[in-house]
Amino acid sequence: MSSAHFEYVQRLGDNALILGQRLSAWCGHSPFLEEDIAMANTALDLIGRARMLYTHAAQLEGSDRDEDALAYGRDERQFGNFLICELPNGDYAFTLLRQYLVDVYHHQLFLALGTSSDPTLAAIAAKAVKETAYHVRRSGDWVVRLGDGTQQSHSRCQLALDELWAYTGELFAGDGIDQAMAAQGIGVDPAQLAPAWSETVANQLKQATLQQPRDEWQAGGGRAGLHTEHMGHLLAELQFMQRAYPGLKW
Repeated sequence: MSSAHFEYVQRLGDNALILGQRLSAWCGHSPFLEEDIAMANTALDLIGRARMLYTHAAQLEGSDRDEDALAYGRDERQFGNFLICELPNGDYAFTLLRQYLVDVYHHQLFLALGTSSDPTLAAIAAKAVKETAYHVRRSGDWVVRLGDGTQQSHSRCQLALDELWAYTGELFAGDGIDQAMAAQGIGVDPAQLAPAWSETVANQLKQATLQQPRDEWQAGGGRAGLHTEHMGHLLAELQFMQRAYPGLKW
């Protein structure tokens, strides 16, 4: 096992955990009951995926750390999630636009990882691709409903899209770990996912009557542990119980 293999799987878990934590904040606060349940279920899918990925990463590492240690025992700079996952939820338009953009990415990613030479990762991907297919359909429907809805909902969606677009380039900016894993058939070069993602997103935005922003400045650094000011606050809430009572078992 290489350290790159461990880091690759752990980073996949980081994306799922951090985005799942963000979505869970909507539980009890969504616009209506059915959507409250749907958002909570999506958050559970992501956190369940994080658990599988962290368990696999811990096995690859071969140390005494387990899934809980990886989720609750690391500091901000040790997380390698995308910056888009840690951004505050904002209004419902912002949350759903972010979810759609990441859902399409995850669906393409796990389709590709279904043929990974790592059998455990391939099995996780096979489960995740079914979840992400539903997630794309659900969040995509909401993007159209809100974007092509009232003047206010359209305006909020466009503002959210304009803010989020600068964080989408990081999804496809690979590094040495991605390259090493792609070369070994374990992972995938994220740049190869960009064309399908761009086509799918462009078609959905057109249906939603939303203007796709220009590809200008792009944020980055999440995979290297360089996070926004929001990450520390998120982890303070996420990790509080385990930090207060080390070794706590659920």
